[in-house]
Amino acid sequence: MAGLIKREDIDEVRQRTDIKEVVDGYVTLKGAGLGSFKGLCPFHDERSPSFTVRPQVGRYHCFGCGEDGDAISFVQKMDHSSFHEAVEKLAARIGYELRYEDGGSGPSREEVGKRQRLLDAHKIADEFFRAQLLTPGAAEARNFLHGRGFDRAAAEHFGVGYAPQGWDALLKHLRGRGFTDAELKLTGMFSEGNRGIYDRFRGRLIWPIRDIAGDTIGFGARKLYDDDQGPKYLNTPETTLYKKSQVLYGIDLAKRNIAKERQLVVVEGYTDVMACHLAGVTTAVATCGTAFGAEHIKVARRLLSDDGTGGEVVFTFDGDAAGQKAALRAFEEDQRFVAQTYVAVEPSGADPCDLRQLKGDLAVRELIASRKPLFEFAIRASLRRHNLDTVEGRVAALREAAPVVAQIRDLATRPGYTRELAGWLGMPIEEVSRYVGAAAKRAAAGGSGGAEQLATAAAPVSNGLVFQRPDPRDPVAGMERQALEVVLQEPAVLGGDAWARFEASHFATPAYAAVHTGIRAAGLAHVADPVAWVEQIRQEVPEPLRPLVSELAVTPLPATTPEAMARYCRDILARLFELQITKIKADKMGQLQRLDAAAHPEDFQRLNRELMQLEMERRSLRAEA
Repeated sequence: MAGLIKREDIDEVRQRTDIKEVVDGYVTLKGAGLGSFKGLCPFHDERSPSFTVRPQVGRYHCFGCGEDGDAISFVQKMDHSSFHEAVEKLAARIGYELRYEDGGSGPSREEVGKRQRLLDAHKIADEFFRAQLLTPGAAEARNFLHGRGFDRAAAEHFGVGYAPQGWDALLKHLRGRGFTDAELKLTGMFSEGNRGIYDRFRGRLIWPIRDIAGDTIGFGARKLYDDDQGPKYLNTPETTLYKKSQVLYGIDLAKRNIAKERQLVVVEGYTDVMACHLAGVTTAVATCGTAFGAEHIKVARRLLSDDGTGGEVVFTFDGDAAGQKAALRAFEEDQRFVAQTYVAVEPSGADPCDLRQLKGDLAVRELIASRKPLFEFAIRASLRRHNLDTVEGRVAALREAAPVVAQIRDLATRPGYTRELAGWLGMPIEEVSRYVGAAAKRAAAGGSGGAEQLATAAAPVSNGLVFQRPDPRDPVAGMERQALEVVLQEPAVLGGDAWARFEASHFATPAYAAVHTGIRAAGLAHVADPVAWVEQIRQEVPEPLRPLVSELAVTPLPATTPEAMARYCRDILARLFELQITKIKADKMGQLQRLDAAAHPEDFQRLNRELMQLEMERRSLRAEA
């Protein structure tokens, strides 16, 4: 085995890596003040973005769930990789050659991480399938694509390939590239029989399924020949790479346009994704053999930056009963979105691929443009389950539909649908409004607040000491927090005599006092390198407080220009130092009041001089601020 990566190389990778570029591959980030960016947390489900990245200090912190770290830990968590693998991936990204403690050049091909080996195998298989599509044996596959309106350029754009007939074409190819059978069994690309493993995909059209970063993690295969006894579509089974509840086909091609246009279109199949993209609907994706569920929603919401400022999710379904059932399942998940959700149903039952063939690209775009709010679709579907010709049927329909209307988040829209519902039922608006209002109250009574849970989270403990989470309403704690944010993010303000004043400052809040002690222990040796500066401070504080350091280091500061930032930082430190002077003055004033001036005239004069000097310093600070 290769030795450990040299510590100085790890530090170099950490410092050279632009954490924003790394996070951008997974999360849609928006500017949140000078030098700060914010997006929806990839580690927990949230409605408002609380995941903050501060490139200058090389760290991220989620103010919702508390997850924090640097670029290395981010890659570890997102890719489920080891620390060693994450460092190697980031080093390769920036073209940095790592050195190892044993003097080697890193692990050999056989020793690389299991995940990377799986990714390598998929990449090679992807290339193999695409090359096979151009061979004489793939004529049926090419005919299928042509019959669906896809030319060679379309096939190349989406990476479509062909798995040749036979039992071991891919197996021989990957064995020839150095992969062992033990490794290949883990890929999901092979089945196992009495004589060993053999190709899972044979004589089929192949679509590569890629993750959001563009790495191939699985395949979807369509039957081409009548003698194929398998299902029409065959996908990769669950593996360490491929989790169908989290995978969206086409997400690698659509992610940037989804973020840009604030729209996600969910279709039902691979050819539908292709048809949509070629028709100009480049925000289309598809699930892979499963319903659109909670894990898919997390991926979609991060790309949409689903923060309440717009965005839409459009589901396309067939007009038949199965399509309606799928739409209603989607509606059940609707409240996980802040974005508006819609449904687009082609009356003739044609899917986007068929529609493009029959009527052209414009018809596909018009289908998406004709979308209807998903809750309208759900309301009408609930009404169809009842006999509206009877009083009992109308009352039952009202009881079922009222909670659907009550879920509409847009309070300006809800009354309009209440009136629509009254019209569809033929009932008085007052009675329908009463039912909807009661349903809304019941829903509100069942809610819970994440902010309250965060505020009452268990206090971190270290060596028997409990660090209570500082009370945000305490003005002294608030002042101390602002000062620490400034020092961690803009340490250049500690020039001149500011460092000595900061070192001598007294922090009353225990958690902040511990961070202040950590800063003093770290000293100014690494202050010129903000990434190393923050990391060293994190190592100096008790372990339970390290997330707090990250939080302070990434909290956006209220300034939009370098000049405003410098002014804000000076003002905050001036307020901190003034607070210290006020405290010292109060202590000395108490000493003066307790002192017998006649018995100790020299002490009396000294205290008066010190009080005068402190007042001059306080006025000077105010003048500077």
